[in-house]
Amino acid sequence: MEFFINCNTSSLAPYTTPLDGLRAQHLYRRLGFSASVQTINQVTGQTANTLVNSLISEAQNMPPLTAPIWADWNNSNYPEDDDQRGQLIRSQQEEFKLAYTQSLLDNNLRDRLSFFWSNHFVTELDVYNCNSFLYHYINCLQRNAIGNFKTFVSEIGLTSAMLYYLDGVYNNGNNPNENYARELYELFTLGEGNGYTEQDIIETAKAISGYVERGELGCEQVVFDASKFNTENKTIFGRTGNWGYDDVIDILFEERANEIGYFICKKLYEFFVHPDSTDEANNAKTIIDGLTATFISNNFEMAPVLSQLFKSQHFFDDEAIGVIIKSPFDLYLHTINETGFTANDSTIGSAINYSGMLGQDLFDPFDVAGWQRNRDWINTNFMIGRWLTMEAIIDGFYQDNPEQFRTFAMDAVGPSNSNTSNPEIVVRAIVDKITPKGLFTQQDFDNAMSSFLIEDVPEEYYSPDYYPGGNSTWVLSMWPSVPLQVQLLLRHLSRQPEYQLK
Repeated sequence: MEFFINCNTSSLAPYTTPLDGLRAQHLYRRLGFSASVQTINQVTGQTANTLVNSLISEAQNMPPLTAPIWADWNNSNYPEDDDQRGQLIRSQQEEFKLAYTQSLLDNNLRDRLSFFWSNHFVTELDVYNCNSFLYHYINCLQRNAIGNFKTFVSEIGLTSAMLYYLDGVYNNGNNPNENYARELYELFTLGEGNGYTEQDIIETAKAISGYVERGELGCEQVVFDASKFNTENKTIFGRTGNWGYDDVIDILFEERANEIGYFICKKLYEFFVHPDSTDEANNAKTIIDGLTATFISNNFEMAPVLSQLFKSQHFFDDEAIGVIIKSPFDLYLHTINETGFTANDSTIGSAINYSGMLGQDLFDPFDVAGWQRNRDWINTNFMIGRWLTMEAIIDGFYQDNPEQFRTFAMDAVGPSNSNTSNPEIVVRAIVDKITPKGLFTQQDFDNAMSSFLIEDVPEEYYSPDYYPGGNSTWVLSMWPSVPLQVQLLLRHLSRQPEYQLK
C-alpha cells in the first residue's frame, strides 16, 4: 500500500461550504467510528459549524457508562475458590468490554476521544489486574474526554489503575519511585526530553509520593497516606517548596504551558488529520501552532481546540481525506456502522477478539507508549488477518439475516434507485459509502463489478435491450440473489487498499 505524504496546504480558516456526502462521511469517520447511510444523508448539506457544534455539545453532555455492580468491589467480594474467582473476574471483564465497545459504536466524538486518551494515558489491565480499577479508569477517560486537560492530567494520575501500572503505589517518600514522574513528562504532557531534566523527575517523584497500597484485601482503591509523603523542599522547573501532588500539576502547567500545548495539539493533529506532521513541505506545524495558541488561551480546555480544527478548511481539504490507516477497531466498527447491519454481542465480541489478534487488545495496549498506530497496522501477517477476519464478520451478518444486505444496498442507492436494474449504480453507491474516495482506478472498479455480477445471474438479465418492451429481469429490490451479490461485493471490497483507509 502506498503511504501518503501530507500535502495539505489549507489553513485553519473556517470551512463554510455546506458539507457534501464525501465530507460528511469524512467527519464521522474521524470524529466517531463512522455512521449509517441514514445519518450521513441527514447531515449532508449542513455546515461544518452547525454539525461540529452539535457533536461537541453531545460529547460534553454525555454521561459516562453506568457503573456495574462490581465497580467498587475488592478481592473480598469475590469467591475464595480460585477457579470460581477467576471465572467471575473474566466474565466481568468480557461484560465491560462489550459495554465499552458498544459505546464506541454509539457515542461519536465522546468515545472516539476516550479511546484516543486510553492510548495516551496508557494503562494495561493485565498489569494492575483489578476490575474496579478498570471501571474507574474508563470513567475518568469518559468524564474528561473533552474537558480541561489540566484537570484530566490531575485526575488520571490518581486513578488506582495508573498508580499501580506506573508504580505510584511504591513511591514511598523515603524511597521515591520515579516511574510515574518520568512518564508524566515524557509521555503525558511534554514529550521525550522536552523541557525537563533528570533532576526534575527525581524531585517530582518526591512531591507525588504518599499514594500507596492500602489494606490486606487487595484490589482496594489507593488513598493518600501522609506518613508516606516526602516532606522535604523540592525544586521543580526552578521553583522550590514543600510541593505535593497538586503543586506539581500547577507548576507543570504554569512553567511549561507552550511545551504541553504543542505536544498535545501535535498528537491530536496526527490522530485526527494526518499522521505526517513533520515534513517541511507541508504546513502542519503552522496548523499545530494555531491550535496550541487556542489551547493555551483557553486554559487548556479541549473543546475550543477541537472545534477550531474540525471546522477548518485544513480538516476538510481533499488531502486530509482517506489518508489514515484504519486501526483494527476502526475496521470492524466502521463496517458495522456504515452498513447498518445488526450487531449482537457475538458480533461485537468477535470484533474485540479479532482486534486483539491484530495488535489492538482492548484495555491492554502493547506498552506504556501505546499502540503505535497507522503504518504499524499494516504488515503481511496483519493484512491477511484483516482480510480473513473481515470475511468472517461479513459472513456472520449474512448467516444472521441475508436480507439486510439488500436493505443496505437500497439505502446506499437511495429511494429513486431502489428498483434499479443497473448493477453499476448499485456497485458505485456501495463503493462510495464504504470507502473515503472511491476506488483508485477504473480497473479496480471493474474488478468490484465482476465480484457483484455472479454466474447465477445471466448477463443478459441486466440488459433492458434484451427483452421485449425494454424491461430487464434483474431488479435490486426483488431479485433473489441480490443479498448474496452484495455479500460478495463487500467481501471483495474489504480486501482493497482503499477499504483500509479513513
